[in-house]
Amino acid sequence: MQVASFQQTSARAASYADDRTTKALLACGVAAGPLFMVVGLIQSFTVPGFDLTHHYLSMLSSSPDFGWIQISNFVVAGLLTVASAVGVRRALRGGPLGRVSPVLLGLFGVGLAAAGVFVADPALGYPPGTPDAIPTSQSWHSIMHGVSAIVSFTFLTAACFTLGYRFFRQRQRGWAAFSVLSGIVAFAMPSIPNPWGGVFLFVAAGIGFAWLAALCVKLTREL
Repeated sequence: MQVASFQQTSARAASYADDRTTKALLACGVAAGPLFMVVGLIQSFTVPGFDLTHHYLSMLSSSPDFGWIQISNFVVAGLLTVASAVGVRRALRGGPLGRVSPVLLGLFGVGLAAAGVFVADPALGYPPGTPDAIPTSQSWHSIMHGVSAIVSFTFLTAACFTLGYRFFRQRQRGWAAFSVLSGIVAFAMPSIPNPWGGVFLFVAAGIGFAWLAALCVKLTREL
């Protein structure tokens, strides 16, 4: 009896520790979006010569004085997203697309971090003194930055769709619709031709991060 009681107590303690770890990982997904968006907004209003209605947030990385801030913003948000993907995998505990979806989320985070490592070239008049145009040729790291950004949004959209399917299978229709619509809007908005491309891309990132945060809160409450 004592052995059985000890085993049950140990099992409960292990389960409690696992849940705490999972919740901490999911909290990273809640923090990633606000951190990325707030740091981006602060820079858009304070960095000399930068205008979000004319420039893209990525261009902040090319500043010789302030570029490290946006580089760090990409990398930290990416790493937090990767950590949250581990938490999502632990919380889902298998089931329909329970392994694929977290991998897609993790790859979204890797793409974000890579977008920080590979710095975009100066363009559109930023940093100040740069010709107000898109360069006819790009450096290899600027090309890799663009690829990383596109790939990361693709993985985010795929994660929204796969989890949307999972929620549909579980008859959570509201969450299914929310996930699919978030993926569609986040992926489509940056491709809409408009003079405020930087704003649209920023909003698209916000939508994706809002979905991730909501997902992590939902899974935390279900533990």
